[in-house]
Amino acid sequence: MKKLYIGFFSLLAICIGIGMFYFSFYRQDKMEFPKDVTMETAWGKPYSFRNMEPKVRLLEFVYTNCPDICPSTSFQMKQLKERLEKDGLFKNKVEFITITIDPTRDTQQVMQTYANMFGVESDDEGWIFLRGSEEDTKKVADAFDFLYRDPGNGMLIHTTLTYFLDENNRVIATFGMGEKGFDKEKVYKEIVKEAK
Repeated sequence: MKKLYIGFFSLLAICIGIGMFYFSFYRQDKMEFPKDVTMETAWGKPYSFRNMEPKVRLLEFVYTNCPDICPSTSFQMKQLKERLEKDGLFKNKVEFITITIDPTRDTQQVMQTYANMFGVESDDEGWIFLRGSEEDTKKVADAFDFLYRDPGNGMLIHTTLTYFLDENNRVIATFGMGEKGFDKEKVYKEIVKEAK
């Protein structure tokens, strides 16, 4: 009986290890921007994922009606941006991307207003705010295993992850969202380590 328990727990440990590897490394390594998608910036310019400059990127998915997690994450990203600008890394070596998961409500004008809330006044500042068709939005979100749905009241339920990509646009880390989930100091250290 003791051997049976040892065998069972050994098998369980192996399965847990495989699961952790899959979710932490293998699945993460497969995440990338779909090359056939072009979205629109908050200022109406096309933004293609096909020929992106080699930069370290922090990606967040939001919807502008979100009452807490999305604006809280964007605000912390604004603070990161200011810190990275002082380091001389932002825009040249580091880019932020914010994609709305609610493109019907988040029109170009709404996205501009949202960008302005975080001190971004144009597409040329190193922080790109994007919207696309429902189909393209889903395609990009699916590529990062970012899940979302509208229960019918406009308050979307969604995954609470941000994605950190290296210069080859490979996801090398994921971080939480919101005031408690997004560890700004940890994110800053990871960005600086990768960008220098």
